[in-house]
Amino acid sequence: MVSGERVRLQVVKGRKQTDSWLPTPDGTPMRIEYHRTLLADRVRNAAFHRALQSVIVPGRTTVADIGAGTGFLGFIAAKLGAARVDLYETGEIAELARRLLKHNRLSQARIAQVHSTDVETPDRVDVIVSETLGNYPFEENIIATLNHARAHFLAPGGMLIPRRVEQFVCPVVGERFHRELTIWDEVGYELDFAPAKIMSLNNIYVRWFAPNDLLEAASAAVAWDKVSFDKHNKTTRVGEAEWLTNKPVTIYGRALGWSAELTSSVTLATGPLDARTHWEKLYLPALSQIELMTRQH
Repeated sequence: MVSGERVRLQVVKGRKQTDSWLPTPDGTPMRIEYHRTLLADRVRNAAFHRALQSVIVPGRTTVADIGAGTGFLGFIAAKLGAARVDLYETGEIAELARRLLKHNRLSQARIAQVHSTDVETPDRVDVIVSETLGNYPFEENIIATLNHARAHFLAPGGMLIPRRVEQFVCPVVGERFHRELTIWDEVGYELDFAPAKIMSLNNIYVRWFAPNDLLEAASAAVAWDKVSFDKHNKTTRVGEAEWLTNKPVTIYGRALGWSAELTSSVTLATGPLDARTHWEKLYLPALSQIELMTRQH
């Protein structure tokens, strides 16, 4: 897109479509399996459906779905009776979203294959929904996206979904995660793979944790960061957390999770006591296990 050019949303109704589409610009296939994983997450889908259902007034509410992917959330908004739904998606998946929109006959929805921040003067809407949450919640730039969307897309009195995100951290006491990453010590044959082990431990992993994998059965989780999207937020996040042990314990790393308040009545979270989602949690291994005594930080 040329900088400064006004984006005109194209209503897909009546546009000729084909049964195939081109590869992405770098020649790789479209990431359809990633989007299949998202749509297979029933916990995610149900939470966003409840959130949209609670705020859409049929025939009146206008909605923007930013980072629309296949268009699922925008399509749900249309099915719930939104007066107009604008979908913004910069990736090649937008072509599939167009086909799906036409296939589902959602005439009040329209798609622009463009990054929302490149839209100079968009039509403002009552509700902005953006499911651009990652395993680390902000890895898909949702903070910058909603900073811009709130200022340029949202009508007076409108609302954002999600409203806020809070991040949590908890020490990992389950030894199995450490054993998995230090298997280098057991290669044998009089070979030392210590440098490879350090590389494995200097990494971040997506894992699912049961409560007993975490300190005090996950009750020791501490909130270290909170972002409310009703104001401008910094994209770099900094926080602190500390714990005081009540018995001897071995720490193997930290688990990171988050809780997203979609609306005042709907929350989506990735904690060990919450329904399992495709996001799971992040595991940050310790380079070596940490032995703590009672009443030690």
